[in-house]
Amino acid sequence: MKFATKTIHGGQKPDPSTGAIMPPIYQTSTYVQSAPGEHQGYEYSRSQNPTRDALQKNLAALENGQHGLCFASGLAAIDAVIKLLQPGDEVISSDDLYGGSYRLFKKIFEPLGIKFHFVAMQNISKVEEMINPNTKMIWVETPTNPMMNIIDLKVMGQLARKNGLLMAVDNTFATPFLQQPLKYHADIVVHSATKYLGGHSDVIMGAVVVNDDDLAERLAFIQNACGAVPGPQDCFLVLRGIKTLALRMERHCDNGKQVAQFLKQHPRVDKVYWPGFQEHPNHAVANAQMRDYGGMISFSLKDNTQEAATKVLQQFRFFALAESLGGVESLAGHPASMTHASIPEEQREKVGIVNSLIRLSVGIEDIEDLLDDLDSALK
Repeated sequence: MKFATKTIHGGQKPDPSTGAIMPPIYQTSTYVQSAPGEHQGYEYSRSQNPTRDALQKNLAALENGQHGLCFASGLAAIDAVIKLLQPGDEVISSDDLYGGSYRLFKKIFEPLGIKFHFVAMQNISKVEEMINPNTKMIWVETPTNPMMNIIDLKVMGQLARKNGLLMAVDNTFATPFLQQPLKYHADIVVHSATKYLGGHSDVIMGAVVVNDDDLAERLAFIQNACGAVPGPQDCFLVLRGIKTLALRMERHCDNGKQVAQFLKQHPRVDKVYWPGFQEHPNHAVANAQMRDYGGMISFSLKDNTQEAATKVLQQFRFFALAESLGGVESLAGHPASMTHASIPEEQREKVGIVNSLIRLSVGIEDIEDLLDDLDSALK
């Protein structure tokens, strides 16, 4: 089954009771049992819900995985994955990653005894140097947020296997349309389904996909025991959004390419971060593991001040100044003061998150309107 077909049919079948082509929204908290412990596979909606099950099966199919699990948010999904670890364990992560992930790692889990190392994962030797007997997991984002660095999943997967480590990949920016980390021996794939999977800026949700049965069982226990699960309405919305994922991603990629090329030529723009450029440090890796380059772009201004960035952001008509990404509408943000404000300034600047950096989530509007909007705001 090809990808676009999977978005519609993967893990899905008509409702057996009515023939409904879309899974019903099972808006119920509990299920009647014929006798204690005798039920139809559903006891309580924190544990199982048919609408959530339909989405979980679809997500697993998209990532070519065996098991999908949904959570109340992307951070709830990450939280569940880190709960697989114990005090004293260590995690190697990228030095350029979503600020919410950094905050969760440093402010919640590090005080509980789990240590995190943040390195430039584009350089495999930097990761190898950090591996020690306490290392249990490699946490990968690719493309990274917001600097659009590309991590070699094949090389990282080989390193994880060689050292007996779990490899978790946050695949939010790429989506399974652009890359499928399980193919490169990742153990765990994480998504903020709020973003491209839902695609319409109307839902908050996270997801995890794995192949290993034991890992799936452990994560399902955490999902149920900790209770950070999404409601059936939200599951329905994400499942509906996924139906057009392939079509939307094609348009995001096409628009993103033209926006990146436009910004690269603009006299007020300093640097443009987009893996589709041949001069991107890991362009060859992106070509090898991604179908296309996505709709996420960051750029800095020659006037490297927050005031200059703010002025540009306030002039946009179609690029809405807002948190989040991956919706049909174009969004713009200022990482240093918004998505990555929880990361210390010294560390932000070290990886390139300067005061004038602007991150774009290029939507699916007509490209002429988006380019006019950029040109007008920059002028």
